[in-house]
Amino acid sequence: MAKSNDLIRRKRIMMERHLIGRGIRDEAVLSAIETTPREMFVSQEQRGCAYDDNPLPIGLGQTISQPYIVALMLEKLRLTKGDTVLEVGCGSGYQAAVMARLASDVYTIEIIDSIAAIAIERFRSLGSNNIHLKVGDGNFGWSENGPYNKIIIAAAASSVPSALEEQIAEGGKIIMPVGDTTYQELVLGRKLNNKTTYVHLNAVRFVPLLGDVDKI
Repeated sequence: MAKSNDLIRRKRIMMERHLIGRGIRDEAVLSAIETTPREMFVSQEQRGCAYDDNPLPIGLGQTISQPYIVALMLEKLRLTKGDTVLEVGCGSGYQAAVMARLASDVYTIEIIDSIAAIAIERFRSLGSNNIHLKVGDGNFGWSENGPYNKIIIAAAASSVPSALEEQIAEGGKIIMPVGDTTYQELVLGRKLNNKTTYVHLNAVRFVPLLGDVDKI
């Protein structure tokens, strides 16, 4: 279905005002976001808001992330065509679809099976053959396909799960929101000499990471 003129206009505003206008400069990230139809990843009722720069509900207490935050996290990771990426918190599938245009393979985990089923159908519709999804607890990662050059977590926890740190390749990066319901901060880590060192970025607000957080 062809995009309406209103959606085209809203996408242009998102790109120019909310991404480029707020400092996103990575041309590959900008291109991947511009060519990924975000309206496919929200409900029919939300289509008119698909390119607004804010998160949108996708059901069961989950959200599709704000476009600027998706762009910021991917710019910080500096994905390349040779990268294998692990995503924790597939949700609508939007972020995985954007990353599929930037990396070699995207392995994504979703803990809610009904949300995962919808994401799989969206990937099929887009022909995104390099996205691999499983239903499971993202706190434990997906070790069978690791280590990963880049890991991205789209939900907040009090600390980075140790199992995910273990699955970062040497020289690889990890990014996630860390904090509680009152305050969260985006942190970016890089593994060198088998040790992951973190820098703190900006304040954010994400849904909490689900699963056996106490057992990690």
